[in-house]
Amino acid sequence: MLILAIDTALAACAAAVFDTDGGKVLASETLGMARGHAEALMPLVARVMGRAGLAFHQLDRIAVTAGPGSFTGLRVGISAARGIALVSGKPAVGVSTLAAYAAPHIANEAGDAVVASIDARHGHVYLQVLAGAGRTLVGPRLASLEDAVRVATAAPARLVGSAAGLLAAAWPTGAASPVLVEAEEAPAIAWVARLGAAASHTDVAPTPLYLRSHDARPQDTARLPRR
Repeated sequence: MLILAIDTALAACAAAVFDTDGGKVLASETLGMARGHAEALMPLVARVMGRAGLAFHQLDRIAVTAGPGSFTGLRVGISAARGIALVSGKPAVGVSTLAAYAAPHIANEAGDAVVASIDARHGHVYLQVLAGAGRTLVGPRLASLEDAVRVATAAPARLVGSAAGLLAAAWPTGAASPVLVEAEEAPAIAWVARLGAAASHTDVAPTPLYLRSHDARPQDTARLPRR
């Protein structure tokens, strides 16, 4: 199976082509960026597909990070994945950003719980806790930093994700130290591809997993009077 993976959920624009038969990434590229995903994504995808030596119709599936993450970034990635799926006639699947962070640590079977977290700003994080074989202990949710630390200190844990450093900095005195702290601005695109390959097939197109409402609100004072 040939998987095209796309990630624009956080502070990176990334794509990769993964061959499940050979168990290897044929081509990949990741650009660190906080904005500008819309302009960068399709040229990046074209470069990756060119390096892999593939046309879109040769793909078997498109995988995309569906959230949580940046509202704008999620829309860019999911729109691109759905568009490529429509043109190529192949299915598109959504992959949890939190699961993509946790996946390499679950795969090494160390046994400790994995606390995947993303900075949601304003003293909050997006959080998921997973155990062996990817079993979910705490489902994806928006939590205050204090609540997230309380959950993370319940058992020996590996902290991963863009908010891992925030959790480590707020670690209470006297609590057992985290087994690992790995703060990455975005998940590895190869693991987005692997999770996309393992995802159950569905005819439902991927949709954003926001976990909270958009911060933007209409500005009453800026409205023009109607004639």
